[in-house]
Amino acid sequence: MNAWTNNPAMYEPRAVEARQAHGKVGAAPILVTGGTGTLGRLGVPRLRDAGCTVRVLSRRSRADGEGIAFVTGDLATGEGIDAAVEGAAIIVHLVGGPKGDAEATRNLVKAASRTGVQHLVYISVIGADRVPLGYFKSKLGAERAVADSGLPWTTLRAAQFHDLVLTVVRKMAKLPVIPIPGGLRFQPVDAGDVAARLVELTLDKPAGMAPDMAGPKVYGLGDLARGYLQASGKHRMMMPVRMPGKAGRAYRAGENLSLQGADIGKRTWEEFLTERVHASSDSRSRGASSN
Repeated sequence: MNAWTNNPAMYEPRAVEARQAHGKVGAAPILVTGGTGTLGRLGVPRLRDAGCTVRVLSRRSRADGEGIAFVTGDLATGEGIDAAVEGAAIIVHLVGGPKGDAEATRNLVKAASRTGVQHLVYISVIGADRVPLGYFKSKLGAERAVADSGLPWTTLRAAQFHDLVLTVVRKMAKLPVIPIPGGLRFQPVDAGDVAARLVELTLDKPAGMAPDMAGPKVYGLGDLARGYLQASGKHRMMMPVRMPGKAGRAYRAGENLSLQGADIGKRTWEEFLTERVHASSDSRSRGASSN
């Protein structure tokens, strides 16, 4: 059974319609940037298993495999991008980082505009137009490059992935006392839920700004940290602190949340921790006891 048949959500009406809509595109490939990242590793197999021809852009040379072709190019410099987009019917732009997203997206748009791409899909972040931090501003710049490209487009804003939150709380848990900025709330979403939604949007008609994608629960940062500590069997003291400035005010106002009208993922933070942290802790315990 493939990744689609293993996931009951793939049989929901929206997903079925999306797969049928891809037939209008034909055999032209879908180019995915960031196809080896957290979201790309989940989305690319879904596209392939839906019957799509998938081409993944990578800065380093990789061997083709498992029905996926790799092409080499660098969005930061524009090198190799013309060849990467050539013949692609759809581009799914998943590349993201702490800075440089806007310029990378503009380079991609320039190349795509010359080839007649039928659909440009971009993943952004909830609060891109409201949270005054560099990462969010860069995402907003990339959104504008997509919207102004002249190409049919779809942008999906998602909340922070569980994987990112886990990275943050793991680093915090290395401190003897964890500082917890008051009023910070998050609505983390599972990357697998976002990948499934992106596939639906990719294979459907261009939608412009799609409804946000967020997790099923809102947590304070302290709640997220306590959940990780419990799952990993660690104990730390927590100390409330205040996050100053415009960014602090934006977070306390919930500008990074989407409480109304969002598409809601199914997997909670607790379920994610049970699989990712509990499972790895149990595995280490079994390994230690067998030695």
